Amino acid sequence: MSSPNYQLICVLGPTAIGKTALSIQLAKHFSTEIISADSRQFYKEMNIGTAVPSTEELAAAKHHFIQHISIEENYSVGKFEADADKKLNSLFLKNQKVILVGGSGLYVKAATEGLDDFPKVAEHIRQELNTELEEKGLQHLQAELKKIDEKSYQDIAIDNPKRVIRALAIYRSSGQIYSQFLGKKKKQKNFASIKIGLTAPREIIYNRIEKRVDVMMEMGLLQEAKKLYPKRRLNALNTVGYKELFTYFDGNSSLEHAVSEIKKNTRRFAKRQLTWFKNQEDALWFDYETPVEEIIQKIEDKYTQAKGV
Repeated sequence: MSSPNYQLICVLGPTAIGKTALSIQLAKHFSTEIISADSRQFYKEMNIGTAVPSTEELAAAKHHFIQHISIEENYSVGKFEADADKKLNSLFLKNQKVILVGGSGLYVKAATEGLDDFPKVAEHIRQELNTELEEKGLQHLQAELKKIDEKSYQDIAIDNPKRVIRALAIYRSSGQIYSQFLGKKKKQKNFASIKIGLTAPREIIYNRIEKRVDVMMEMGLLQEAKKLYPKRRLNALNTVGYKELFTYFDGNSSLEHAVSEIKKNTRRFAKRQLTWFKNQEDALWFDYETPVEEIIQKIEDKYTQAKGV
C-alpha cells in the first residue's frame, strides 16, 4: 500500500507547455530533487533537439535521468522503472516530496504505477518485424496494428517504430492484442502520487511548439543533427527533430520542408500527449499561466487530505 507520507509530484503536459520551469519552481519550494521521465532527454548526444534543460536550469535544482546514457545503449522502459524505483527509494530517505517531470506517458506510468505484465516475445518475431519495417515501411506496420488493435493504435506513440513493433510482437507471440494486457497488474509503490497537469488552448500549444523549433534551429539543431547523421540507424535517433533533418541530408527534401515537418510532427506528438493526459482522471489541471503559488497550495491541500490531518 502506498504511503501518504511520501509524495511523488508529477508535472505533466504536452511538449513546450512549461513543465521544466514549473518543476524547478516546485523543487526549490520543497527543497527536493527532480526525476525526468522524458525518454528523449535520456541520451547524452541529443541536446538541442530534445529541449534538455539548460545549464542554468540544471544548476537550479538537481535532476536525475537527464543525458545519463548513450544513444549506443539499449535502454527500455522496464530498465527505467527499475532505475527510477531505486532512485526514488534513495530520495525518499531525505525528502518527503520528490518531483517527476515528463511528457512520455509510458515512462510516467512506469514510475508511478509500474508496468503491465506482458508475455515474452521470441527474438525471431522481433527480427521479422524489424525486417518488415526496413522493407515495407512504418505505415505498413501501423496499418496492421490499426486493423487488429484499434485501441492500441489510438493510444500508443504510433510514430515510434519501437512502440508499434512491440504491440505487433505481443500479438504475433500470444495471439492476444496488446491492449488486452493493459491494466491487469498493478505494482504497489511505497509512495503516493499527485499529478499536476499544465494545459492551454490547442492553438497556443501549437504556437509555442513552432517558436520552440525556430529557437532550436537558431541554437544549432542542424549542426547537432549533422554530427549524429552517421548513426541515424540507431533507434534513439528515430525521433522528431532528427529524422526530418536526416531526410534533408539524404537529399530527399529541402531544409525548409524538413523544418516544416519537424513542426508538424511535434504538433502530432503533442496531440497524442493530450489524448493520453485526458485519461489521467486523478490529475489536477492548471492553465499554463497559473501562478506557482496557487499550484503549491493545491499540492499542500492534497497532501493534507491524504494524511487525514
